[in-house]
Amino acid sequence: MICAGIDAGSRSLKVVLFDSERSQILSTGIADQGVEQQRLAAELFEQTLAQAKLKREQISGIIATGYGRNAVRFANTTITEITCHAQGVHHLAPGARTIIEIGGQDSKIIILEEGGRVRDFAMNDRCAAGSGRFLEVVASRLAVDLRTLGELSRQSRAPAQISSMCVVFAETEIIGLLAEGISAPDIAAGVQNAIASRVMTTAQRALTGPVYFTGGVALQSGMLRALETALNLPVQVAPLPQYTGALGAAILASRQRTELTL
Repeated sequence: MICAGIDAGSRSLKVVLFDSERSQILSTGIADQGVEQQRLAAELFEQTLAQAKLKREQISGIIATGYGRNAVRFANTTITEITCHAQGVHHLAPGARTIIEIGGQDSKIIILEEGGRVRDFAMNDRCAAGSGRFLEVVASRLAVDLRTLGELSRQSRAPAQISSMCVVFAETEIIGLLAEGISAPDIAAGVQNAIASRVMTTAQRALTGPVYFTGGVALQSGMLRALETALNLPVQVAPLPQYTGALGAAILASRQRTELTL
């Protein structure tokens, strides 16, 4: 049985095609998010099918998740990203007990039980200061590509202190730091530390390992180190961190179809 998961995130769309009989990912696709989410999701879905040399009628079920999940009207149903990330990370790393997911507009702490079930979670969705959007703003202000911001932070010798917890005020603070002659690497590292501290504040308690880091921000070099320092725990980047939400959605779609046929 082949099912699809579509993660309509705030910054990008992701598709995963999953073969439940072989417990195998067949194909993945990613594209920038936009205004016409339904059209963009449908186009990416078709591209991912073509990549796997599959046809639409071979897909048994589709579940959408993420910020824009309700706009993916060709999906059979929707499930929250909390549940989907939990299932996706559990499939790739069965030992995971805590998930840190940092996406484009929010960050989440997800506590898992055996089998990938969600025991508890906390989310920061009121301020972009703990999200990928914060990094985008900083990269723009430092006049560097977002993809190289992490490498820039690795050059830091004395990370700057970023005290503002609002992305608007933090941007003003960064302008002030640049005027004082603080280097771009130190500002980049300081911003990563600020995001990690924000995550720790969201957790509001000591976390249990193994801890896995997922979401698009997990691809940023330097963020892993910042999280480990803030949490005082080893943290591992989940395999395929951009796709764990879509993967979890595809796995849940296959379970739903299996239950319907029993």
